[in-house]
Amino acid sequence: MFGLGKKKKTSARLEALVSSVRMNLSNNYKDAAQESLRAFEDALKELEAQDGALTPKQKAAYEQQLAAFQAEMKHFTHKDQKPTWTK
Repeated sequence: MFGLGKKKKTSARLEALVSSVRMNLSNNYKDAAQESLRAFEDALKELEAQDGALTPKQKAAYEQQLAAFQAEMKHFTHKDQKPTWTK
């Protein structure tokens, strides 16, 4: 019973980071999306290192979300962006 609040708080932190990544992706904010993704990955690794911070189901879901974001943003940088004024 004591750990329920902690897991809810943990989940809220990760959900906020997931929302930030999604928002930045949808608005095509490349730098902000990459930064949000790094923050999400760091937070997930930190929570995975804490014993009992995430349930196995949460851990699997967030790892799957992380992998999806990483695949989606593989070439999501300004250096890959082609200028519109050149042909």
